[in-house]
Amino acid sequence: MGRAAQAYYAGRDPFGRGGDFTTAPEISQAFGECLGLWAAVTWQMMGAPAPVRLVELGPGRGTLMVDALRAVAEVMPAFRSAAEVHLIETSSALRAAQAARLPGAAWHERVEAVPAGPAILIANEFFDALPIRQFVRREGAWHERFVAGGGFVEQPAEAAPVLPEAAPDGAIHEVSEAGLAIARHLAGRLRVQGGAALILDYGPAGPGFGDSLQAMAAHGRADPLAEPGSVDITAHVRFPALAAAAREAGAATHGPLPMGLFLQRLGLMSRAAILARSNPRQAGLILSGAERLVAPEGMGRLFKALCLCHPGLAIPPGFEPA
Repeated sequence: MGRAAQAYYAGRDPFGRGGDFTTAPEISQAFGECLGLWAAVTWQMMGAPAPVRLVELGPGRGTLMVDALRAVAEVMPAFRSAAEVHLIETSSALRAAQAARLPGAAWHERVEAVPAGPAILIANEFFDALPIRQFVRREGAWHERFVAGGGFVEQPAEAAPVLPEAAPDGAIHEVSEAGLAIARHLAGRLRVQGGAALILDYGPAGPGFGDSLQAMAAHGRADPLAEPGSVDITAHVRFPALAAAAREAGAATHGPLPMGLFLQRLGLMSRAAILARSNPRQAGLILSGAERLVAPEGMGRLFKALCLCHPGLAIPPGFEPA
């Protein structure tokens, strides 16, 4: 899965109508603007350190960061002046697209390479693309699923992480060791150096079993094993596991909560209404795009928001108790 994802992103732009899928920043500019203002308010809560690393993991075309920076430059220019933009990207094709829109940014292949210091990190649809391991319960024992000869094979689980002791026969348990490692790194950094990380992705808010490995091509479902490297392969993010790993590494966590609720609390629909009034010809498209992000039948319920932060930081915007 890791090799397939690397090959897939290496030389293509998969986003938008001409690609394989559309992410939230491409659906509504209000999305990036609201996240930029979230970062600015969080920065104030941190004591307004300068400089501060503003980091995006998997920035796509750079759309989210462009919208975020435009909003904060207008509303909170002090934060824009303090922010050093760092992008975590391995694809040379996407780096070129980002560089055209974000001159002055710094690029890294791994988040561990971001210079030390207080940081605000955003990861939108990043963790779902990280490789997973799948374990299948068979007759009271766990087996690991592998790919061989274009299909799945199962072998007795060896060198496995801690697996649930109780599970029905046929249950599938997924573990993203890469995702957990990044969560632990972010938590350790935030605990020592200060800041917050906002994770937006799709997956369950609670524990459970299930096979979530999936692929998309041309905005439709695809076989993840048919043409590795030519389709977008992802899996649901296990938010409880990410949050637990972060807490074990010393960070505080808030959420997960439905992304729709989070974005509504940030005022996304109000911002979309303002954009619609300023552009009447595109008003319907603007409002329908925003609605898609917050509606339960759209992305609002399947997608979740999770925040990792320094344990002394107050509850960041959008995560206040109901």
